[in-house]
Formats: sequence, structure tokens, C-alpha cells
Amino acid sequence: MPDDAPRLLREWNRGMIAFDLILGSATLLAPRATLKVLGHERPSADAEALFRRCGPIWLTFAAAHAVAAARGKRRDWWALAWLRGTELLTDTVWAATSPAFTRPGARAAMYGAGVANAGMALGFGWLSDRGRKARKGP
Repeated sequence: MPDDAPRLLREWNRGMIAFDLILGSATLLAPRATLKVLGHERPSADAEALFRRCGPIWLTFAAAHAVAAARGKRRDWWALAWLRGTELLTDTVWAATSPAFTRPGARAAMYGAGVANAGMALGFGWLSDRGRKARKGP
């Protein structure tokens, strides 16, 4: 890995705090509008309710990213790697099976989310293996 990889991973992690905070909040407060941004057609009431239940999940992700950013302990990065690993196929399965993704590029973006989760799982796992060097500074 390049010498600046730990710094880049920590910066990416900080960005994910904001991303998951926005996604989780928007999903709870405005699920229909959030689905529209994702390229999903107007959802049925039950689909909207099922999507809304993902809000607290994404807020949990934001909290996990925040803990890793604040403490930076090996176990924090390891837990974050595992948490991101749980999301490897969720967006891919959704994109592959939902007929409601109709906006051009929406399915590709969802597949990309799976790739991003794989990269984060590997990257944060690598940080956890760096032991003391994985902490906030070099």
C-alpha cells in the first residue's frame, strides 16, 4: 500500500460519517424523496415503509465511522471492516431484483455501492492490522 494510504482511508472514513448521516436521516424523514434520488420509481406504501427501516441502520454505520475516527483503535477499524462487509451484496441484490430502478445509471450506482463496500471492508481491515499505527497519527 502507498505510504499515504492510512491518511486517505481515514479521510474516506470521515466522508462516510457525513454520507451515512445524511442517507440515514433522509431515509427516516423523507423516504420517498430519498428513493427518487437513488433512481427508484415512486414506491408503494409498503416499499416506502421497508426502506424507512434502513434509516437507523445507516445511522448506526455513521456512528461506527465516527467511533473509528475519534478513537482509531485497532478494534474500531476491525469492527468497521466487518460492518462494511455485511453490506457487500445488499445493494447488488436490490439493484438486480427490483424492477423499480428505472433511471439510467441507477442500477450501476447500486452495483458500485457494493464495490465501494468491498473496498472499505478491505481498507479498514488493513488499517486494523497495522496495530498501533492505525491510530489517528503516524
